[in-house]
Amino acid sequence: MAWYRVARASEYLAITGFRVSDIKLAKKAWILPGQSCTVFDISPVNYTFEVQAMSAEKLPFLLPAVFTIGPRSDDMESLLKYAKLISPHDKLSNHGETRVLAASMTMEEIFKGTKSFKEEVFGKVQLELNQFGLLIYNANVKQLVDVRGHEYFSYLGQKTQQEAANQAKVDVAEARMKGEIGSKNREGQTLQYASKIDAETKVYSTQRQGEGAKEEIKVKTDVKIFENKREAEVAEANAELAMKKAGWTRQAQVAEVESAKAVAIREAELQMEVERRNALRQTEKLKAEKLSTAIVDYEMKVQEANWELYQKQKAAEATLYQQQKIAEGRRAAAEAVFFSRQQEAEAELYAKKREAEGLAALADAQATYLKKLLESLGGNYAALRDYLMINAGLYQEVARVNADAVKGLQPKISVWTNGGEKGEGGAMKEVAGLYKMLPPLLKTVEEQVGMLPPAWMGTLNSSSSAH
Repeated sequence: MAWYRVARASEYLAITGFRVSDIKLAKKAWILPGQSCTVFDISPVNYTFEVQAMSAEKLPFLLPAVFTIGPRSDDMESLLKYAKLISPHDKLSNHGETRVLAASMTMEEIFKGTKSFKEEVFGKVQLELNQFGLLIYNANVKQLVDVRGHEYFSYLGQKTQQEAANQAKVDVAEARMKGEIGSKNREGQTLQYASKIDAETKVYSTQRQGEGAKEEIKVKTDVKIFENKREAEVAEANAELAMKKAGWTRQAQVAEVESAKAVAIREAELQMEVERRNALRQTEKLKAEKLSTAIVDYEMKVQEANWELYQKQKAAEATLYQQQKIAEGRRAAAEAVFFSRQQEAEAELYAKKREAEGLAALADAQATYLKKLLESLGGNYAALRDYLMINAGLYQEVARVNADAVKGLQPKISVWTNGGEKGEGGAMKEVAGLYKMLPPLLKTVEEQVGMLPPAWMGTLNSSSSAH
């Protein structure tokens, strides 16, 4: 039978079972048959504890603290994690992280930096609680307390009190010293200011007396200057009048002379104009005769110079063009030679690479061939060596060299045999034949040149020979 379930303000419904793949969180929902519903509270809970920790100097102390811990209500993923792991809040992580952090700090750092110490503990513990979907809403660290039998904090407090008392005494003495110094300083400043004002008063009085005398002298001087100026103006007016009278007389005389000479000057000017006009006429005539010839010669020389300059310019341009073409041809030839050599080098490099690849392939093939031969001979290296020597014609070459050595010596040919033909057709037939040849060969050498074989080769049995 289905039934409707509603959670309180600080609660959530955790639904599992029919039609729910994992877990479903809701404030209100229909609970169907085959489903299970669990109500959990997300209200924060206060945890008060005292952690017995030890500082970096190995000094034990008690750290009373209060943590307010609860599920993270604003993060659905954290709520799901908390709903799956509904369990008492983890206190041991708080203790452990606090101890670890205290062990890395000195007692002085913990005592003076309580705020930073609290923040460090808060951050470390929060990392541990994240895996349970829990959040530290608040963390308060109370006053640090000495462990029984250890009075570090009491001694530290006494030290602080003594330092404060001593500092207060120093401040009182310093204030008294400043008061006495200030009083003496004020008295000295009063005397200095009084002396300064007296001196300034005397200076000001003397200045005012001097300024009065200067003003009196200045007035007398201005009066004398004005009188002299008026006398000079009168004399200047008299002189100016005399000068004007003389000027008027001179002007009258000059006017008479000018009137007499003006006629002669005009006559001379007219004569000069006549002569000038005659000279200009002669000049223009000569210029017309001589200048035309000079202009023609000048233009001819200019044309000749321009023609020579044009020829030289064209010759220079042709030479420059020829040199440029020669340089371009040389550069093209050099590029062609470079390209040809580059192609030859690349071809040689390719040939060397192919040759190396062929040698490598040949070596691989020979290795495979020898491996197959060795397997066919049952792993017998001696048989493989004999086969390779026979296949390479080494024994035939030895026989040929021996035949060449005795050629022209007129040797007596002896044919030796060592009995039956058993083993004929075997792999060692050629080797057996070689060993059969040794006794008659040594016998023949003994008969022809008189040399005996070494003692280690044993004695020769002539009874087994056949001629």
